[in-house]
Amino acid sequence: MIRIEHIYLSPGHAYFGQHGQGPADHPMIAVSEVECVAGRGLRGDRFFDYKADYKGQVTFFAAEIYDELRDTLDAHEREPWAFRRNVITRGVDLNRLIGVEFTIQNVRFLGTAECSPCEWMDVGFAPGARLALEGRGGLRARILTDGILRVDAPVVA
Repeated sequence: MIRIEHIYLSPGHAYFGQHGQGPADHPMIAVSEVECVAGRGLRGDRFFDYKADYKGQVTFFAAEIYDELRDTLDAHEREPWAFRRNVITRGVDLNRLIGVEFTIQNVRFLGTAECSPCEWMDVGFAPGARLALEGRGGLRARILTDGILRVDAPVVA
């Protein structure tokens, strides 16, 4: 079962298009739910209506990878928004969804590509993050059906 632990939106690009410059000041904003619009993206996010048929209308990142990198890179103070992915999931190998249609909370997606890590990961999260994320930087996807994604209620043990 795929769980959603966090959802983030940003009104602008902090790193995208900033090569050779410092990051722009566009924070990631935590939300409890987001409207997914088929073929367009997440309403309120920087990639909404970015390009026709854009392969990164939504991005996913695995909470398991986040947990591991916090420990490995001694970055316990860093929050999952530092990766600048929209939806933080738990319980799925995101790479297995590349080229696959899948559903989360009644919204259909098509996994299009890995979110390849760039040099900004070392700035945004911690030194060494780019190398540690190779092959597991998250998932880019297209939104196939309209719907709402919500953060799942915490699991109580």
